[in-house]
Amino acid sequence: MENLIPTINRLQEVFLTVGAEIIQLPQIVVVGSQSSGKSSVLESLVGRDFLPRGSGIVTRRPLVLQLVNVAPLQERLKIENGNAVKQNAQNSYPGVKAEEWGTFLHCKNQIFTDFAEIRREIEAETERSSGDNKGISPEPIYLKIFSPKVLNLTLVDLPGITKVPVGDQPEDIESQVQEMILSFISNPNSLILAVSPANSDLATSDALKLAREVDPDGRRTLLVISKLDLMDAGTDALEVLLGRVIPVRLGIIGVVNRSQHDINTQKSLEDSMRDEQAFLQRHYPSLASRAGSHYLAKTLSRLLMHHIRDCLPDLKTRVTVLSAQYQARLNSYGQPVEDQSATLLQIVTKFASDYCNTIEGTARHIQTTELCGGARMCYIFHETFGRTLQSIDPLGGLTELDILTAIRNATGPRPALFVPEVSFELLVKRQIKRLEEPSLRCVELVHEELQRIIQHCSSFSTQELLRFPKLHDSIVEVVTGLLRKRLPITNEMVHNLVAIELAYINTKHPDFTDAAQVSASVNNQQTEALDGGKRWKNEKVAEEKAPAAGFGSPGRSQAINLLDTAVPVSRKLSVKEQRDCEVIQRLIKCYFLIVRKSIQDSVPKTVMHFLVNFVKEHLQSELVGQLYKQPLLQELLIESQDTAQQRTEVAQMLEALKKANNIISEIRETHLW
Repeated sequence: MENLIPTINRLQEVFLTVGAEIIQLPQIVVVGSQSSGKSSVLESLVGRDFLPRGSGIVTRRPLVLQLVNVAPLQERLKIENGNAVKQNAQNSYPGVKAEEWGTFLHCKNQIFTDFAEIRREIEAETERSSGDNKGISPEPIYLKIFSPKVLNLTLVDLPGITKVPVGDQPEDIESQVQEMILSFISNPNSLILAVSPANSDLATSDALKLAREVDPDGRRTLLVISKLDLMDAGTDALEVLLGRVIPVRLGIIGVVNRSQHDINTQKSLEDSMRDEQAFLQRHYPSLASRAGSHYLAKTLSRLLMHHIRDCLPDLKTRVTVLSAQYQARLNSYGQPVEDQSATLLQIVTKFASDYCNTIEGTARHIQTTELCGGARMCYIFHETFGRTLQSIDPLGGLTELDILTAIRNATGPRPALFVPEVSFELLVKRQIKRLEEPSLRCVELVHEELQRIIQHCSSFSTQELLRFPKLHDSIVEVVTGLLRKRLPITNEMVHNLVAIELAYINTKHPDFTDAAQVSASVNNQQTEALDGGKRWKNEKVAEEKAPAAGFGSPGRSQAINLLDTAVPVSRKLSVKEQRDCEVIQRLIKCYFLIVRKSIQDSVPKTVMHFLVNFVKEHLQSELVGQLYKQPLLQELLIESQDTAQQRTEVAQMLEALKKANNIISEIRETHLW
């Protein structure tokens, strides 16, 4: 289990190399209010002075601190000389001739053996991104300290919780600091080290308040009571340390910080820790063995190891899942183009295949939210177009007076004994003409759907096409041009379908009712109610006595221009007129239904043949003919800058995940317990 913390440190380094922390690793986050003694607690864990100090807010950037236990210098020198066992060689750190040293992530290959220089580098790096006037920044500083005196630990020192902005700090500095702290302690794999001074009321502790927000059960919170020696005379923190004031599940540990006088006089940390133990023996003898900086270090190391052990299975699963996801993303970006001709043909063929499959309904990516492709065309043909034709009234727009006018115009100056055929043809052609507009609209709807399929295939087609924006635009342009060329041809053919029906009115059509039969049927219906001869006589008398109206002659006393005489808007029709109108209406309706049925069947077939099937059959050849040209290849296959950058980033992340997986796999499960 002692290898767990170094393993997490290695994982952290692996992910930092790609500039991302996609996995929340176990670590200890130090939280406390400003001047609560956080820095002193950390320095006591390291055993060296290395953190910036001063008045006001000093820690202005998160400091990720990795403590690595190494063998003493003499032992490492022996290992380098080959006088020690081979398996310890990994801890020898060849080339470092110092007992203790530190390294920064931002200072590649630079080793700091002077801890005062480490402090200056922290200050300089803080000012670089946070300014030199108390500004804060969420960008972490990564510091690794190697020493034989430390235990393996990973800690994060955060800015202290402050209330009032100073310097160039913004007015909302309090909320900014709290948001930064919450972003770290919200990590469920982190342990929270809450630092609260003994000389303040624990019930008002800002550190505990924030810890409770993200860890209400206290399963990952450890409380440190600092500055035990600064309590008022006659008081102590025994009740607090025993957990009787506010219980903390992981425990409460008291420590004694170095005073400012000790720092000014450069009192060593070894002497400070001896004085700390002496103070605890005098004032808290029952808790002396469970308090102090040395006990805190051992407790933190133990808690972190057990926490890592508990988190490791989930970490391994997370790494495995992310590896599969990033491998799929990398595959989607494809490999850099080597053979341009083959790549272009492959993409064009794939697009043409997807386009045709979408029409046929065999595409891999089937829409579930709306109809598309061939299914939508079927809906247009049989629902939209079919219902529109069915809704057209065969006699719509025709009044009885219109029919009578057509009959009289067809007979000329002679009264008609029978219904003239010319009037029937004139009127039925007028009605058939009404079928042309919905037929052309059907063509338009199918054309729009063929356009939509282009975008559908672009969205769900191979990622190879999305890699090359110019090729994508060129394919869209070629397909759009092909559809644009076929649209007027298809419209012309549909127009011809209606024109064909208008060219010859086939009154001998098998389904068309014979005019004589219609006339006889109408006559029979009329004679059933009245006696034929008597009715005819009464009709003639009525006509002779009736005043001049409608198509009759005007009275002699009226000077009327016959050419300007309008047909009355409404009048009672004679029996003969009613019979003639009904005959024409029945014939028009019968023939119109025959033509409508023919148009409803012929238009979809015409659209499929001249538009849809033609595009399917000629799409690939059109794309190849237009795009497969040597001068265009290099221009069309230029990758978008975003794609190339994303492929590089994903490849780096995938490599980091593979390294992480190997690191985790080195830990055998039998070693975790």
